[in-house]
Amino acid sequence: MGYARLVAGDIEVVIGDNSAAGEHRAGYNGVWSVQHGACPRSPFVPAYAGLNHEHIFDGSKNHDRAVFFEPRVAAMTLQQVSDRAVELHQPPTPTFHLESWTRFTVRPPHYIDMHYRCVPRQHAFEYGYIGLFWASYIDGPEDKSIYFLGQRRRSEPVHWLQLCTQAHNDQSTAVFVEEQAELQFADAYPNALFRNYSRLRFARPFFYGHFENLVLIFMFDRSRGIRFTHSPSGGGFNRERRTTNPAWDFQFIIPRYEVNRAYGFRMRLAVRSRCSREAIEAEYEKWRGELDRLRR
Repeated sequence: MGYARLVAGDIEVVIGDNSAAGEHRAGYNGVWSVQHGACPRSPFVPAYAGLNHEHIFDGSKNHDRAVFFEPRVAAMTLQQVSDRAVELHQPPTPTFHLESWTRFTVRPPHYIDMHYRCVPRQHAFEYGYIGLFWASYIDGPEDKSIYFLGQRRRSEPVHWLQLCTQAHNDQSTAVFVEEQAELQFADAYPNALFRNYSRLRFARPFFYGHFENLVLIFMFDRSRGIRFTHSPSGGGFNRERRTTNPAWDFQFIIPRYEVNRAYGFRMRLAVRSRCSREAIEAEYEKWRGELDRLRR
């Protein structure tokens, strides 16, 4: 089974593995589409996906597309856990030998929860860190920007920032205000979104973007290790709408790892009718309270 259709509250979601199906292209695992009762079309480019596990990287190995896009091309299976949950399993990958499980659960009225877990099975990461990258390809929105609370410099107060990069691989990644940005890369390592840093830094682990009459809110269970990434054109050109499809992306960095030890994080994507920034912050606080109860 390559995909499953899940329904909860206002949303109907299709989650899939690396299979192709109809208009959907092979390699774009994750949220193939999400339909909200208040919007006639999915926010995600039909051929691609949202929350697509795109890259595993170590700053050294990147000699062909099969390595650069290893999560997309390595074997992956989907198992339906319940009528509202599925899990993607990827056995140890050919280059990085990283095994992973990604569980998606839909919850009313408009939530997609993702729990990612991974286990490095060999010492395959050259510089001692594990870099992981997810992409969401947005289907020709009028506003390509993502918004978050943060700072341009430590001397100013935390306030709302807008990140809309002017070109692919240009000042694309925002890191946490208290975290070092730089990762080590080999001299010959090609350019990539995760190598280029914005002057903007986030202070709280959530961002949002607008799509027609919806807002998409990406919320994370931690700040350290999470990075926000933007491309104005990562999803290609949208001829029908005479614009580009931006990518609203994120990363999870494991700075030091041990073989056969489990790592992971949780995130929630809220797909809801447009609302105030106060309501967006309330969504994050609500989810943080749910996480606190889970941890107790």
